[in-house]
Amino acid sequence: AWSLFPILCLPLSLDRIFGIFFIFQTCIGFMGNSLLFTLYMYTFLILPHKKKPVDVILAHLTLANALTLIFRGVPNIMSSFGIKLEMSDTGCKTVLYIQRVTRSISLCTTALQSTFQAVTITPSDHKWAWLKKKISTFIQPSLICFWTINMAIYSVIILKTVASRNTTEGGIGYYTASCKSSAYDRQTSSIFLSTVFIRDLFFLSLMTCNSIYMVNILFRHHRKAQHIRSTIQSSQSSPENKATHVILILVSCFVFFYWTNTFFTVYLVYLAKKNYQLEKFSNFFSSCYPTICSFFLIKNENRISGIRLTLTLNKMMKYVKYVFIKLYSMLLHVRNVIFSFKNKHNY
Repeated sequence: AWSLFPILCLPLSLDRIFGIFFIFQTCIGFMGNSLLFTLYMYTFLILPHKKKPVDVILAHLTLANALTLIFRGVPNIMSSFGIKLEMSDTGCKTVLYIQRVTRSISLCTTALQSTFQAVTITPSDHKWAWLKKKISTFIQPSLICFWTINMAIYSVIILKTVASRNTTEGGIGYYTASCKSSAYDRQTSSIFLSTVFIRDLFFLSLMTCNSIYMVNILFRHHRKAQHIRSTIQSSQSSPENKATHVILILVSCFVFFYWTNTFFTVYLVYLAKKNYQLEKFSNFFSSCYPTICSFFLIKNENRISGIRLTLTLNKMMKYVKYVFIKLYSMLLHVRNVIFSFKNKHNY
């Protein structure tokens, strides 16, 4: 507790508050997704007999979430504490490209996960029941297709993104504290925006339809169970029902955070005078889903026992506190060194 005293005594500006939130969000979310990704890799390599078809989807989802948190969180943490992140054109292209691709992979894999669960809980007498036996064969080709398409869509970022030397410059385009992506010509912009809009509309519509279908199945199942008292308890403890509830929550969270972030992104692109505080708020909001997603998945993961989960979460919180203190102290030290260096040169 005493180690936090020097930090808490420091004046907290709005930027520093953002930095504290980004540290907690990035550390907690990254460790949660890394824990799940490690579990899936361990299952694939060491315990293949315990592998589930949905593990492949979740491995890609947690990997995309972890990359999103790192490549969004670290630049925002550094800029929030006044540390100028000097990146080259190649660094800016890499960071923004990975941010966009991993965000899109989260969209696609969440839609695929909801589709898989909708097929899984389909009654045996339904006309789509034949998909139950074949849905697993479509997972890996779909994931490869998602990565290929999204990497191709956002290849235009590589051509238009450069390092930003002047933080006060504005105009139409996407600007951060270290990078800028200038506006495209009319033809390229029309093709790019149309492609992204069609992709987003398709996958969001797919998630919505799957959610409505799963809610309908659960409602009918619950109504039937009310007439048979002996099946009420089993229906409540059914793994399929638990997984379906988790996916419905994840889809709802994803749609909310996705559209909110999309609104902020479009607004910032066409804003004449760039607002970096609003940009940080947008980045924080867009990283909420990767963080929340990991905890819902951990809670629903039967291969992690309750005792191990409690111990893991306690260790994670202790580690986050330790990392937060060390990282905060390091950032303040680096900032003081930079300021003292500038003062010496000014004199």
